Amino acid sequence: MSITSDRSRARRYAVQALYEWQVSGNAPKDIEQQFLIEHHSRKFDRPYFKELLIGISEQVEELDAEISPLSERPFKDVDIVEKAILRLGCFELKNRTDIPYRVVINEAIELTKTFGADKAYKFVNGTMDKLSEKLREVEVAARKGG
Repeated sequence: MSITSDRSRARRYAVQALYEWQVSGNAPKDIEQQFLIEHHSRKFDRPYFKELLIGISEQVEELDAEISPLSERPFKDVDIVEKAILRLGCFELKNRTDIPYRVVINEAIELTKTFGADKAYKFVNGTMDKLSEKLREVEVAARKGG
């Protein structure tokens, strides 16, 4: 396994912070401050962590509206961890076109393998594939040679 990048670590912490936000209902800014204090000695991309946590919490309805119709199960029934990962992936696909869609999908799969249920990565992979085809249509078509 390769050394985890600062950005990957930021994603990992963002999933944990999003989980806390979904469960506790605490303000994202408060959760952000708590994470920065708890992880002050760890190396990770702090601005990216903040962008993900705050951006996803501010765009949650819009992100859910993108994900819900593409999910093979009702979004309300999706596990809270998988929901956080799908929201993160959708946020990156929509807002961070500088990150290739295949990187976004791979990161979502790895996060799901770390935090999700046993075979949950298959569900996340399928949903992320559909999201990338919708949100990154040109990039996906170019990759597939069409």
